[in-house]
Amino acid sequence: YTFWNFVPKNLFEQFRRIANFYFLIIFLVQLIIDTPTSPVTSGLPLLFVITVTAIKQGYEDWLRHKADNAMNQCPVHFIQHGKLVRKQSRKLRVGDIVMVKEDETFPCDLIFLSSSRGDGTCFVTTASLDGESSHKTYYAVQDTKAFHNEQEIDALHATIECEQPQPDLYKLHRIKENTDYYKLVNCAFIKLLYRAIFSKISCLISGVAIYTGMETKMALNYQAKSQKRSAVEKSMNVFLIVYLCILISKALINTVLKYVWQSEPFRDEPWYNQKTEPERKRNLFLRAFTDFLAFMVLFNYIIPVSMYVTVEMQKFLGSYFLTWDEEMFDEDTGEGPLVNTSDLNEELGQIEYVFTDKTGTLTENNMEFVECCIEGHVYVPHVICNGQILHDCTGIDMIDSSPGGSGKEREELFFRALCLCHTVQVKDDDSVDGLKKNQLSRRSCIYISSSPDEVALVEGIQSLGIWKKVLSFDSVRRRMSVIVKSSTVRTSQAIYQCMLSIDFHRLQEKAADTIEALQKAGIKVWVLTGDKMETAAATCYACKLFRRNTQILELTTKKIEEQSLHDVQDGSSANYRELFLEICRNCSAVLCCRMAPLQKAQIVKLIKLSKEHPITLAIGDGANDVSMILEAHVGIGIIGKEGRQAARNSDYAIPKFKHLKKMLLVHGHFYYVRISELVQYFFYKNVCFIFPQFLYQFFCGFSQQTLYDTAYLTLYNISFTSLPILLYGLMEQHVSADTLKREPSLYRDVAKNALLRWRAFIYWTFLGVFDAVVFFFGAYFLFDNTVVTSNGQMFGNWTFGTLVFTVLVFTVTLKLALDTHYWTWINHFMIWGSLVFYIIFSLLWGGIIWPFLNYQRMYYVFMQMLSSGPAWLGIILLITVSLLPDVLKKVLCRQLWPTATERIQVKIFFVLKLVFCITRETTL
Repeated sequence: YTFWNFVPKNLFEQFRRIANFYFLIIFLVQLIIDTPTSPVTSGLPLLFVITVTAIKQGYEDWLRHKADNAMNQCPVHFIQHGKLVRKQSRKLRVGDIVMVKEDETFPCDLIFLSSSRGDGTCFVTTASLDGESSHKTYYAVQDTKAFHNEQEIDALHATIECEQPQPDLYKLHRIKENTDYYKLVNCAFIKLLYRAIFSKISCLISGVAIYTGMETKMALNYQAKSQKRSAVEKSMNVFLIVYLCILISKALINTVLKYVWQSEPFRDEPWYNQKTEPERKRNLFLRAFTDFLAFMVLFNYIIPVSMYVTVEMQKFLGSYFLTWDEEMFDEDTGEGPLVNTSDLNEELGQIEYVFTDKTGTLTENNMEFVECCIEGHVYVPHVICNGQILHDCTGIDMIDSSPGGSGKEREELFFRALCLCHTVQVKDDDSVDGLKKNQLSRRSCIYISSSPDEVALVEGIQSLGIWKKVLSFDSVRRRMSVIVKSSTVRTSQAIYQCMLSIDFHRLQEKAADTIEALQKAGIKVWVLTGDKMETAAATCYACKLFRRNTQILELTTKKIEEQSLHDVQDGSSANYRELFLEICRNCSAVLCCRMAPLQKAQIVKLIKLSKEHPITLAIGDGANDVSMILEAHVGIGIIGKEGRQAARNSDYAIPKFKHLKKMLLVHGHFYYVRISELVQYFFYKNVCFIFPQFLYQFFCGFSQQTLYDTAYLTLYNISFTSLPILLYGLMEQHVSADTLKREPSLYRDVAKNALLRWRAFIYWTFLGVFDAVVFFFGAYFLFDNTVVTSNGQMFGNWTFGTLVFTVLVFTVTLKLALDTHYWTWINHFMIWGSLVFYIIFSLLWGGIIWPFLNYQRMYYVFMQMLSSGPAWLGIILLITVSLLPDVLKKVLCRQLWPTATERIQVKIFFVLKLVFCITRETTL
């Protein structure tokens, strides 16, 4: 939204909802023609719904604008006329020479020109891009690396010709020069400094902007953000269409029966209601259409417009329970969960596939010295003082925890290993020159062993094997020439073959436990990573995604050019897509390696659009995960040291991967159960509300006479029955949170939208019809026996309607009380308080409390009804009969066909009973 388009755009989005659009039409009809109810009865609830929803959506969008502005308006330094000038990052243009300091983010894609370091290097961390926290070395262009001040850089005149913006993160083609002053050489080695990566280690970096804004490679890898709608909301829309068809059918039936009824002259024009001459001359079809619209208005309350505002409030307020959860607060970062949109709360309880990044999501980004294993001897870093081992000290003494071998030999081998790991310089005399002992970094992680994989897999880390090979200068020169002469496509492969890198990560806390719980809950976990297969597979074994007895199927291609994942989406490759999906769907877990950001999103999309249409969740911590986060039904970003791109673009953000377990199995489960009950209850109570009005037309000559007073029509959904169900939707717990964490299989009880299936919907609808029949005909037979008050007065039309309405309000409220498992003082206050409020309002509206209201038609009606003993007896009897079928159904189903949740409830009940008995006997 913008300030100018908020109102029209928000109204357009809201009136796309069937219920809102329908009530708008009803409101307009009430304004145009003479209808049995006032336009206020439809207009006021609609205005309330639209206003509350607009405020909620506007507030959430304002928070997103704040986050965007913080990024777009951050200051950037660039060189202009030989001076350093500051401007906002959104004003950067291609060709600007940008200066970046330590710990600053690169604001756009840059070609590295020079740095304040003498060797023309800089160190960066790409954690915000791919989750990698290790420092990477970048080299400035050879011809410009000597420029160290603003004047020298400003004097540079050059033309850089490069390809149009495209999303490939790992290639940069066709860079060449066209100038007398400057020549770019060794183009194959030029690596872009991407937007969103950080400069590290004190140095000042200058670079020329070649891609800015939405043309940066990371921006081009972002998936377009679309409006996400939950499965519950889609079910609501389908149910609304069904009820709209029922409404139209009711109106048609009553219109036809009205003219059948009036086919007799004495019924069409009774002596007390003769027609005027203009009324007799009106066109028959026009009269019939007007009557049809009038019946539509009369029965329109079967469509629960207030349900939407209750749902919006339930989602918005319910999201705070997630952000307030102390168990999901991370002390290391000092942050808890974030909710960027509350529209998808219940979707957290319906997840079938989880797509997760690896580095920074499943693994930690901290490079720590854990231990060193050399030929079977394990060394750990400790300091020894007076024979005691002191942990977490600044100094390092290597303690050999393995027996055997010469200590001097092991020490020499250890330091040689560290030196080889840190740097290797090849000279003409074929010697190896390493670093001194005091230059060793404590944050090194090394394993030197004949079989390090076994140790690495057990510990959940990646192993680094180190060996020594002396190369002559000619040998190195030959190898480098191969790289330089290789084609652009093969350059990265050639470099990969000649370079060794250290990638040593430990699993995040409880990552394995989280994945195991998700799998028990029936959720399939896929790992999508840009890492190589060996490293990613080791991580999957460590986090128990793969087991020792897991049969591994490897699906690979010989050449990258043969088939890109993008091509798999084309119609010509449908067979490959279906084959790929068929294989993957039958696997317990899937690992996809060497994935570009858009490829991650395409994998998610493939699963989303498969024939089962499963609910998907994507979770990641880096900017390269944004596309799949936006593509999935629910996107979750990891808050941490890796930047905020993922968290900012996600629907929800959590500090650590382990928090996903409680988010789904507890919060998601609760959210879905609560809102499903809320939706079904709303349809039920509106059927109970409006079906007696339909039956009443058979007893009033289809005259469109209302059964209830206008105040009752307006306030039924807004005041009398709204707060108890709202509180239920916020606080209900059919089982405890600890039970849900301990029994992940309970998640399957509500999977695949189980509580909003057609069987449940039809049951609630027929239950509403049954109760409505009991209300109406129970009151009718009570009146048929000539019920009178204590002073001999007979009940009238409005007393009959008030009696039906009273039984209605008490029944639907007590029905909610029967469904409530988790009682607090707030539940008691809302449920019993709403009944008390109805009684007080009826006395007030009837002029008992406010005598000046004695002019209107409801004067003393409620009090007259309460003065009759048979009316009291009838109310109690009708409420009991209405609730009895639902009680019997609950008892029988629990005994004969219990769900997993109900079996757990029985176990908990017996355990609590046993504890109570033991405590009682102990006390006695």
